[in-house]
Amino acid sequence: MTDSPAPVSPLAPMVSVREAFRHFWPHTRGLRRLFVAGVLLAIVAAICEVAAIGLFGFITDEVLSRQNLGAFWGPASAWLGLAVVAGLASFAGSYATAVGGERFLLRLRDKVFSHIQTLTTDFFDNRRLGDLMARLTDDVEAIEELVGSGLVRLFTTAASVVFFAGAAFYIRWDLALVTFAMIPAFLIVSKVFASRFRNAAARERLSNGTMNSVIEESLANQALVQAYNRQESEARRLHGEGHTWMRAKVLQAALSAMYGPVVQVLETVCMLVIIGFGAWEIAAGRLTIGGLLAFAAYLAYLYPAVQSLGQLALTVSEAAAGSDRVIEILRTRPTVTDREAVVPMATRSLGRIDFEEVGFTYPDRTGPTLRNLSFSAEPGELIVCTGPSGVGKSTITKLLLRFYDPTAGRVLLDGVDIRDLPRRSLRESITILQQENLLFSGTVRDNIAYGCPDSGMDDIVRAAVMADVHDFITTLPRGYDTPLGQRGRLVSGGQRQRIAIARAILRDTPVLVLDEPMTGLDSPTAARIMGPLRRLMSGRTTILITHDLRLIPETARTIVLEPVQNPIRTRITLFGRRDATARPI
Repeated sequence: MTDSPAPVSPLAPMVSVREAFRHFWPHTRGLRRLFVAGVLLAIVAAICEVAAIGLFGFITDEVLSRQNLGAFWGPASAWLGLAVVAGLASFAGSYATAVGGERFLLRLRDKVFSHIQTLTTDFFDNRRLGDLMARLTDDVEAIEELVGSGLVRLFTTAASVVFFAGAAFYIRWDLALVTFAMIPAFLIVSKVFASRFRNAAARERLSNGTMNSVIEESLANQALVQAYNRQESEARRLHGEGHTWMRAKVLQAALSAMYGPVVQVLETVCMLVIIGFGAWEIAAGRLTIGGLLAFAAYLAYLYPAVQSLGQLALTVSEAAAGSDRVIEILRTRPTVTDREAVVPMATRSLGRIDFEEVGFTYPDRTGPTLRNLSFSAEPGELIVCTGPSGVGKSTITKLLLRFYDPTAGRVLLDGVDIRDLPRRSLRESITILQQENLLFSGTVRDNIAYGCPDSGMDDIVRAAVMADVHDFITTLPRGYDTPLGQRGRLVSGGQRQRIAIARAILRDTPVLVLDEPMTGLDSPTAARIMGPLRRLMSGRTTILITHDLRLIPETARTIVLEPVQNPIRTRITLFGRRDATARPI
């Protein structure tokens, strides 16, 4: 019932890396021992590598320089043992980190998805499905880099820097000081690139979500696309969004590609300085060739570790961009919530509905849709609601289900303001059969039992028989275990409607809302559905929203809504117990 979606900010509000980490770190509770194990085992592997390089220097000076083969076997065996220990530690550490990271991903995705499901319909009206999917997948994975595996790499890389720097300092402290003097240059380069990379990553995330939305919309509406020969137009639309995404990815790639060579040049300068200084020391007899080679080997490990710290800054920037988008979702609060200390209904509802002076204005509209609307529906009574498009017929359903709360007046169930009932308890008393038959890609059995998942097979079959769909189901290849396809598209519109009616019958609530149940059905199909619909409505308080006179029984009380044209009230016209052909609608 809303107009065009309200504008949404192109980029999510930016939060600091510290704030993002503080927001998501509590979700690692119970997994931190895996990350700690990953850090400790990686440190063991680094220590083994430091010791192995020391053995390499020893072999160079004591075996190769002196041509003493007898001194080779002991250090060689120790070197092999260190390699095995380092390999096992590296494997175990990587595995522990991966397990912790994947469990964190599962936990965070579940949390974000559960939160999204608490948000009210206006949130989804203003969001594109593909963008939400991107936030639940790519952005959540990026966050794991921030508080999971990325944190492990930070500690292990920092430990490697300390170990290799310490070993180099042990060999020649003066040579090591020359080496350390170059490290700030690496950090400065990393900081410069990180800030630019975060902006590029934020735009890549946004364009990725937009592109996913185009793909989802186009594939979900392929029948319409092909029927209207709009394939080329959809391809151009995807190409345009894909081109925007490509430009953002290329910018990211350019920054990453540029970062590597800049750091490599710095590393080469450092190595040349050290080798030149070392050659001078060897010529002066103050350093052995083995010592220089070991020192150079430590540098060969040290500088990549420092470079990894800088690369990690780029990864953190990308993860922070994903954090911005996920935090934006988690900070969104539902516009409809349960009041404090609400109490569920102790017994099954009788089904009495009262609208008392109800007014409502949609969040993205300036004028009201309903004003001072009042009517009552007694238990078991049928109320037909009709009127021109846009007068608020479906809005009545949304208010009754508390998708929105009225801006004035109140809605009562059994004399209780529905805002004083838990939403879950309220909705357990209401079944809605919508204009668009919403089915899932599961089996026929799953779809019928969707509103009552604990139902036995006998109850499911009984509901299908009442809905006049059992005979059709038995002709399917796998009967009740036959998948219905995406949104139930493997069956016809009338069959989808009867499956939805069976689902409503099985749910068996005291209040029933039928929102244009015959839309899109031909006369023979509509005639066949009339019987199941009457059985569904029998004994239930029913609000029927329709333009179809075939659905209006002789004894029905009809409410005709008219557009709000004055500041006083929504105009309604009541008809009851009148001949259908004489009833002006």
